[in-house]
Amino acid sequence: MAILKLPDSDVLTRLATQRQSVRAFLPEPVPQSLLYQILMSARQAPSGANLQPGSFLLVEGQARRRLSAALIDAWRNGLKEVGDYGNYPDPMPMGLRRRQAASAQALYGALGIGREDRSGRDAQFERNFEFFDAPVALVITINRAFGSGGYLDLGMAIYGLMLAAQSHGLATCAIGALATLPNLVRHSLDLDAHCAIVCGLALGYADEAAPVNQAKTTRCGLDDYFRVIA
Repeated sequence: MAILKLPDSDVLTRLATQRQSVRAFLPEPVPQSLLYQILMSARQAPSGANLQPGSFLLVEGQARRRLSAALIDAWRNGLKEVGDYGNYPDPMPMGLRRRQAASAQALYGALGIGREDRSGRDAQFERNFEFFDAPVALVITINRAFGSGGYLDLGMAIYGLMLAAQSHGLATCAIGALATLPNLVRHSLDLDAHCAIVCGLALGYADEAAPVNQAKTTRCGLDDYFRVIA
């Protein structure tokens, strides 16, 4: 299996800048050897004591159809579960709420779905549970014995996977919606209770013509998250 060449800084900056959450994919399959190479690249991420926490589960065929059907049915019937880990601050500060609202506006605006179109928004949200029909559907887990540092290490591996995919002309979308129904995911995939559900991940070749992929989000300025202490 060929080893990826280390990109120079200009290439890395381009990959990071071009990466976006893609929610419409072409049906073209991803070669298994390429997927394996991308996963191996992701594992080059640093981790405390080199523990390399987390697992990437490729869900295919009947298992994928069963999982998607169960998630959609649960969503439509209003099933609520407690996630395996915290995500957003509660209460959400107004500054972060504005970022959240801007992200939703970018997504639904690209699709022409109005703010009051509840059915349209729900239908789009359900696409999360179908992995946006991407050829590759991953479920990412971590042993629940890990603390916050383990999630930090796994997050770096997930981002490494995304950049590695981008370098091969592939696109990705992390799917946090799966983490809202962790017990259902575990049951559907016959996972042990120690497997905490972190997220799903869709991977494949982007459908560049799809309106949903025209949604663009912005990043906050340097002054919002960086300061010098002397």
